[in-house]
Formats: sequence, structure tokens, C-alpha cells
Amino acid sequence: MDPLDANRLHLTRRSLFGKAALGVGGAALGSLLSREGFGAQVPDPLAPVLPHFAPKAKRVIYLLQNGAPSHVDLFDHKPMLKKMHGTQIPDSVAAGKRFSTMTGTQTARPVLSEISNFSRHGQSGATVSDFMPHTAAIADELCFIKSMHTTQVNHAPAITFLMTGGEQAGRPAMGSWLSYGLGSESEDLPSFVVMTSRDKEASCGQIFYDFYWGSGFLPSKYQGVKFRGSGDPVLYLSNPDGMSREMKRTILDGVAALNEIKLRDFGDPEIATRIAQYEMAYRMQSSVPELTDFSNEPQHILDMYGPDVKRQGSYAYNCLMARRLAERGVRFVQLMHAGWDQHRNLNTQLKIQCTDTDAPSAALIKDLKQRGLLEDTLVIWGGEFGRTPFLQGSVENTKQWGRDHHPYAFTVWMAGGGVKPGITHGESDEFGFSAAKDPVHIHDFQATIMHLLGIDHERFTFRFQGRQFRLTDVHGHVVRPVLA
Repeated sequence: MDPLDANRLHLTRRSLFGKAALGVGGAALGSLLSREGFGAQVPDPLAPVLPHFAPKAKRVIYLLQNGAPSHVDLFDHKPMLKKMHGTQIPDSVAAGKRFSTMTGTQTARPVLSEISNFSRHGQSGATVSDFMPHTAAIADELCFIKSMHTTQVNHAPAITFLMTGGEQAGRPAMGSWLSYGLGSESEDLPSFVVMTSRDKEASCGQIFYDFYWGSGFLPSKYQGVKFRGSGDPVLYLSNPDGMSREMKRTILDGVAALNEIKLRDFGDPEIATRIAQYEMAYRMQSSVPELTDFSNEPQHILDMYGPDVKRQGSYAYNCLMARRLAERGVRFVQLMHAGWDQHRNLNTQLKIQCTDTDAPSAALIKDLKQRGLLEDTLVIWGGEFGRTPFLQGSVENTKQWGRDHHPYAFTVWMAGGGVKPGITHGESDEFGFSAAKDPVHIHDFQATIMHLLGIDHERFTFRFQGRQFRLTDVHGHVVRPVLA
């Protein structure tokens, strides 16, 4: 059959109108641009569009503590809890508030004293639990926000809200927004990398959903690339038996040429994504083995991260990987560590969880600082909400003491990347129940992160389904007192 006739048989009505529209539009655009001498330039649909102004931070490492650490046991010291331990929390504090189904119908809500001891640390005098001695030792590097609050009382919607600005799945993650807006500093690694870990006891069943790092309605190039916790960090990086690297290069060149034709015909950014991701995968065949080789790390650095640092998939391993990714130009590193959901095991699991995560988190800050990376790397530590100041269960059953989810006040800390070190911003009330001074909403927090990266969160939008979307929805104010 004649090739032209064969092509006509495959030409659908949809593709005809698609090509015609692009052809007419392209001709019109070309005629306009040619007047200014730009007719030969084809814009890259995946080119970075920002920053709006000079950034303080170039990259972010988000240490997301999945399951929600107990702020009143770790950072937010409230003597009132010890004073009123075992007595009903006042209605003036808790009445009318929404909680999860685990305590939503619980009528007895006895105040639960902190289960750890607090002391002040550094010149800043920050209060830190004795469960976290390594974090306490770097208190003067940290900016604590103790007035965080959110809208969700369950894990998945709260994490989705924190990372995407919406409570339902489908919007781009923060790392995707930043990759889209700022591009990548690395040619050999993705701009947005995700790693997950969990407590060795598997004490809670938190699930790491892919939409926590999805690109939503942005081109899929900007979704997070998850590094696995065992085996090859990324699947299919190795060539099949019998295929040399040169043969792979030849095949990719041929596929890229075909994709370029389709991209010129349709202008679909997903085709540009396909081209870019094939090339990234090819380069990662060389960059990832070098990235994961710790043999050149000095022993004192490995010791600083703790005994689990060489166990792939551990929190300590992922923290060291985060530093190595940062120094190689990765824009956004999202570490997610599950095990903080202590509903019935607060007396045992909280300290274990702190032991596993405290040293690696502090080591990351010290490691970045000694390499000159901390000043333009924003490190964030915190969960999706806090834990209730009152007890889930009964006071008499000490073996099963626990705290429920708590969205009304919780603590996060930040370091580097243009935030003031050695300060505490905001306060909760005397029970650690509600944000009482300088409250910081999730959208305020997101706006502040973007500001540190040189982005005006109100101007950074993407048109989808007839409206302009942004990470902060229609809310958010930059928390300027925390800016250096």
C-alpha cells in the first residue's frame, strides 16, 4: 500500500483537528514572532519559569515524620500537663473540637503529663526532650515553630494537605511545584527524589501513597522519583543481558527522533517528558551507582549518622543519601519515616523512634554545615499534625498509654536556607492544645518555604480546568519573623 494512503487510514478525526489547530496556531504564532526576529525559536514546554527574586535557599530536604510526633513530649514543654495529670481536660479548652474516631466519642479525656524530661539547650534556651539529645545539641541551628495548625485529623488527608495544598489527592506535590518552577541543578539525577523508611518494630500501618509525591496536573516529568529501600534504588537501571551501553544509546537516539516528530506535530508536554525521562534514565545508569557508594565517606561521618547508616532503607541511610543528593544538585529531597502513630504504645515506642531518628537528623544538619551547604539548603523536620495533650484510653492502663491525632497545635523545626537560627516562633496555650500566639497555618508554612526559594506563592500558578491553581490555593502569608 502507498505510504500516504496508509497514513490516511490511521488519521482519526481527533488527530486531524489536533494537528490542524496546532498548525494554524503555530503559523499564526510564527508570523507574530517573526516580526520580532524570534520566528526560528521553539520554546521548551518544560523550561523553568522562576525564581521571581533572589532566593535564600536553592534546595529543600524535607524530613517528614509520618504519623505525627508528639509535640508535648518532645519540644513543647507544658508544666500544666504534669500539674493536671489524670484530671479531665477543661471544656473551655477541648469542647467542640473534632478528633479522630479513636477518641471522637471518648467522654473521659484525662490530661496526660509528658513522658520525658525537658531541659533548655544552647544560647537560645530551646526546650527539647531528653529523648532527643542530638537534636538538643544543635538547638542553636534550629528555628522552631510551635504554633503550627492544620485542618485534617487523619493521616492521609493531612499529609496530602501538607505536601500538595489540597486535602484530596490529585494536586502536584510541593517538590513537583518547585521542580516545575525552578528546574534542576543536576543533569544526571532527578530534580525531585523521594525515600521512605519505617520503624523496625513496624508499630503502625502508615502507607506511603504515591500521590504524596505525584505531579498532579503538571507534566509527569515533575513527579518525585522514589528510590527503593532494597536492591537497585531505581528499577530497570541495568541493561538487559546482551545489550551494551553503546547499543542502548543508539536505540534511545532513534526513539528520541521519533518522539521529536510527534512533539513537533502535537506539542504535548507529555511527549517532552518522555524524551527527557528516557535521557535521565540513561544518565542515571552511571550516576546512581556512584551516588549510593559510601566507600569514600570518612568513618567519623558514618559514625555521626549512627549504626543503621549502611542499612539500605533505614532512616539513617536515607539521611546520608539526602546530603549526597543535595551536594549533587537535587532540588527537593523528601524523606518520609513512619512509626510516630503512638495510640497505644507511647510509653515504649516514642523513645525507640527518637533513638532511631535523632542522631541521623542532627548529623544531616552538621554534615551540611561543615560542607558549606546548609546556608542554601532548607531542612525541615516535622509531621502532619501533633498528638493530643489528653490520653487516649484510661490512666490506669499505663502499658497502653497513647495520644490521638491533634491538628490544633504542633511543632516543626527548620534549619539553614535563609531561616533565623536559634529562635522559637509562636506558642501554643498552656495545655499545648491550640495555637495561642502567632499561629502558622499549613498554607502560611508553604508560602514561607516558597519565599525562601525565591518564589512569590501568589504569582506562581498553573492553569488547569479553567482556573489558576497554586500550592497555597487562595490562602497563605509568608511568616516573615522566621526569615534571616
